[in-house]
Amino acid sequence: MHAQAYSHTTTTTERGSFALARCSCGWSGPARRSRDRARTDAADHARTATAPETP
Repeated sequence: MHAQAYSHTTTTTERGSFALARCSCGWSGPARRSRDRARTDAADHARTATAPETP
């Protein structure tokens, strides 16, 4: 069976003094006080979520 290609679109949102990373696949990162760290969480998720699986 072939795996379907799925694009992960990440965003960051703010909730009070916290920033959260979210993805179109439903993933959500932890709340961070650092917006830069939330963006890094999103980038890490997008990079690892689209990496090919190894058997």
